[in-house]
Amino acid sequence: MIDAVLFDLDDTLYPQAEWLGGAWAAVALRAGELGAPENSLRAALEAVAAEGTDRGHIIDRALATIGRSDVPVAPLVAAFRSHAPTRLRPYPGVRFALEQMRQRVPIGLVTDGDPAIQRSKIDALRLDFDTIVFSDQLGRAHRKPDPAPLELALERLGVAAEHAVMIGDRPGKDVAAARAVGMRAVRVRTGEYADLPDDPAPWRSLPDVAAACALLDTLLPRRAVSRV
Repeated sequence: MIDAVLFDLDDTLYPQAEWLGGAWAAVALRAGELGAPENSLRAALEAVAAEGTDRGHIIDRALATIGRSDVPVAPLVAAFRSHAPTRLRPYPGVRFALEQMRQRVPIGLVTDGDPAIQRSKIDALRLDFDTIVFSDQLGRAHRKPDPAPLELALERLGVAAEHAVMIGDRPGKDVAAARAVGMRAVRVRTGEYADLPDDPAPWRSLPDVAAACALLDTLLPRRAVSRV
């Protein structure tokens, strides 16, 4: 039986590249105000990020790429963190799938990253959850694949791990965290890491969240969730 479903955010529910595009534009604009070539820096930011966002120090590396390491980084980081679009578009079918699922079982969101940034993304997506866990509020050491944020989400929902499913795009983070907790994991092949192999192996591997929710729909209890 499945009594709750947890979701990852970035590249699971929406394409993170959309948010990053706006963030890099904001960074480049601020750099232009500080005397750097705005268009060149934006191109460099996008190129460096395309090498893998997990590598970090993207702004520093982009400035070095265009030979402008003299530009102060702190104001650019502030521009990145303050980027808050009014609207982000979920992947096709996500909004309907989540609305339907939430009528059947509680759903939660577990996301890594700066809580203020992640909250602004959720607000822009206009998606609703029964609980949201920002792993960084537990400390960066507790980002997935650490099991702590998933355990907290399950505790808030009052659901045992064996009766819950985690849906996320990254095997090494979402799937690994779910397995560590004792949850089933559905890996979706969307976003930056879509081509990674299923390692560790998920319970199921599917094209996207809409497909994952369609599968789970056949396994969910036939009852509505009471919301007071």
